[in-house]
Amino acid sequence: MKKLLLSGLSVVLFMPSLLAQKTFTLISPQGKLKVEITVDQTIEYSVSHEGDLMLAPSPIAMTLSEGKSFGIGSQLTGSSSRSIQQTIEAPVYKRKQIDDCFNELTLKFKDGFDLLFRAYEEGIAYRIVSHLKQNYKVKAETAVFNFPSDQKVYAPYVIEKENFEQQFFNSFENVYQPVFLSKWDNKRLAFLPLLAEGVKGKKVCITEADLLDYPGMYLYNAKASNSLIGVFAAYPKEITQGGHNQLQSIVQSREDFIAKANGNTAFPWRIVIVSENDKELADNDMVYILASPSPKSMDFSWVKPGKAAWDWWNDWNLYQVDFKTGVNNETYQYYIDFASYYGIEYVILDEGWSVNLQADLMQVVPEIDLEKLVQYANERNVGLILWAGYYVFDKDMEGVCKRYSELGIKGFKVDFMDRDDQLMVDFHRRAASIAAKYHLMLDFHGTYKPTGLQRTYPNVVNFEGVHGLEQMKWASPEVDQVTYDVTIPFIRMVAGPMDYTQGAMRNAIKDNFRAVYSEAMSQGTRCRQLAEYVIFESPLSMLCDSPSNYQAEPECMKFITHVPTVWDQTISLDGKVGEYIAIARQKGGSWYVGALTNWDARNLELDLSFLGEGDFIAEVFKDGINADKAARDYKKETISIPANRKWTASMTSGGGLAMKIEHKNSNNK
Repeated sequence: MKKLLLSGLSVVLFMPSLLAQKTFTLISPQGKLKVEITVDQTIEYSVSHEGDLMLAPSPIAMTLSEGKSFGIGSQLTGSSSRSIQQTIEAPVYKRKQIDDCFNELTLKFKDGFDLLFRAYEEGIAYRIVSHLKQNYKVKAETAVFNFPSDQKVYAPYVIEKENFEQQFFNSFENVYQPVFLSKWDNKRLAFLPLLAEGVKGKKVCITEADLLDYPGMYLYNAKASNSLIGVFAAYPKEITQGGHNQLQSIVQSREDFIAKANGNTAFPWRIVIVSENDKELADNDMVYILASPSPKSMDFSWVKPGKAAWDWWNDWNLYQVDFKTGVNNETYQYYIDFASYYGIEYVILDEGWSVNLQADLMQVVPEIDLEKLVQYANERNVGLILWAGYYVFDKDMEGVCKRYSELGIKGFKVDFMDRDDQLMVDFHRRAASIAAKYHLMLDFHGTYKPTGLQRTYPNVVNFEGVHGLEQMKWASPEVDQVTYDVTIPFIRMVAGPMDYTQGAMRNAIKDNFRAVYSEAMSQGTRCRQLAEYVIFESPLSMLCDSPSNYQAEPECMKFITHVPTVWDQTISLDGKVGEYIAIARQKGGSWYVGALTNWDARNLELDLSFLGEGDFIAEVFKDGINADKAARDYKKETISIPANRKWTASMTSGGGLAMKIEHKNSNNK
């Protein structure tokens, strides 16, 4: 069939053929991206970027209960299109405002569903919207990503287990395996986001958004083909209490369907991001844009992002004190005093404050007097956040939130969900809603990647789903966290914020690193840890190390505590997956710049033209001359930004750079 080719148009076009098949073309507002959709007995779409095929024709379908389906022999009844240019306000994000510009095509089908496609300059997305009048079950979804060749992908495999069912119970934490599609490990699922290399240095990143009541998607390649297929955990049938300290729920059996659905249901967006160069991936807004906005009836002005002094990573390991440290009031009063002195907004009480193995958050260990601690913290302008295992939090969510909100607790760090089937996804939505009702913030640890819930409920201030610094407490020698650090900004961070928990003051070069549980260290330099506060998106950002270690490092502490956690603007300056990254972020009259390199020493020229007119001065933390031997070595200096706005960042192996830039006449401190 001949297709109508019209270049330069950024509106939706379609041309029915003389046969049953119909072809539609959707072009992004500036014309870079093109989606071609064919509707016949099946529905397929392909994606091109400036003439380069990024995704070959790939099918879309959904099999329902009672013999129904969407996208298999479906009868097209019409289509509509629209173009949107609007601005989204983002109160807890990496920029205050987001330009939301897209062209949209809606295909309407007699079978009781619509298929929506959106084309942005940064990528495309599609979703199925059901208009059935009765409830039903989703037996399976066909979400396939056919690549034009045997391309290299960065696969975040689930940690290897005996079978797929066991892989559905995982922490969504692993490093990336660069592997060609033909070499995919067919015993392993991979979680999202996933990155694939394309032609001319372009990349394709696959993820999803607006996941509120549906299982999360994994990707799989069974036959060493050029295709990745979506895989979804089936709906839990029998669940028992178990897992870590009896704080998890373990699926014992599953149904023969993946989801229960209401008649009118908008299913999650499937997202295909396309980048011309790697640095674009480090500053993409599509997941946030495609998420449902927060309910207009709810006020989230009380949400206060910030930093938290954290106890678990440093193993409550204080020194030069006159009390026995651990889970007790004396220790936490010390943490509160530390936080108050440095202007740190929160202290987290991690696992141990409630009675172990009782699965009852109302039972507090006798060493802790929470009422006294809350009063002590309030007097010092510090908020307290409590850790909670998933099972016990879910068991009495309303009661727990009501009780601790009234006590003065500011939020919960909820941990060990370790699943993303429909029931678990629904838990995240319910937890966000109930916590918001009681003005409690949530940090979801032990969970899947973000899919935009932080836009729907801005009290959800962070997510784990990342191979973070906690891994260094037990990492085997072959773990390469430095390379991972310069990979996640282009993949995992595309989905949203990360509770990576940076801030180590014990730093090690490659040959000197070893895992020490109670006195943990990081791979790479001190300046790397400082830079990660700028590079990594984290509205609730941890200070993972011991207050005792921080107090011995006043210059570093001043920088860390002054770095904002939400921003007015973000600019991705430069980067290459697995090699280096540089990002600039603005808050008020100050700009912060962070840069990281892999194990290669690097000179990276930064373009600071975003500063605009005027004279600027920068406080710079750079790797010391001996940081290649003693990773904690750094140099702090003050420089004037050159008039040509070109400045070279020098980083040693495993190094980093952090800087704060202000107008020379600025009064900011």
